[in-house]
Amino acid sequence: MKKLILSFILITYLFGCSSNAKTSSNVSTLSSPQTTQSNVATQIEKIKFKTEGGTDLFSLKQQADGAKLVDGNDKEFVRIKSDESGKVKIKNASEKVLGYVVAEKGYWKIENPEQNKDLYIFRRKNNDYQLEDVAKKQVYQIKARNNGFEIETPDKKLVYKVKVKEGKTSLRDASDKTVFSTKSGFSPIAFTCFGLDVLTREQQAGLAYAVNLTKGQ
Repeated sequence: MKKLILSFILITYLFGCSSNAKTSSNVSTLSSPQTTQSNVATQIEKIKFKTEGGTDLFSLKQQADGAKLVDGNDKEFVRIKSDESGKVKIKNASEKVLGYVVAEKGYWKIENPEQNKDLYIFRRKNNDYQLEDVAKKQVYQIKARNNGFEIETPDKKLVYKVKVKEGKTSLRDASDKTVFSTKSGFSPIAFTCFGLDVLTREQQAGLAYAVNLTKGQ
């Protein structure tokens, strides 16, 4: 009789351990998606661009599949979507397609909404860059400097400077006056795209996003 009781207690104990192990395993499995979601949320960042006086000028809200550009009042005016191939679609707040940015080896193409015409090419040349028009004629030269970049016209006229100092990246005009700046971790060469005045703000944002994905490589 004692042996029977001891056997029963042993079986009950073993079953209880197995049940606890399964429960622990289930808790671990259920917690994994929450951890993943937390990691994704951590990667989503709002990149703020401010005036010299500290006023929010516009912001780039990064999302899992692209970004949104909003003004100082948080009103959306550009939507950016990227796919696995690296192609970036530029749309306005009404979902109208405004164009595309396509990354190639050593350059980025800005295409029209129908994707049958190249509008501009942002090309890397060693440590420097240049923006070309549809005829591959140079529009801007972007020259690397120790503390950032300088944007010049083909006749060497300085248009803007991009300076990186003490964690802040700023766009400055030819007289060294700050136009706007950011303290977010945004690639300086991508930031430079906002100084290409021949482009619309929507095109600048799309190009900046595409260039930032690869840090200008």
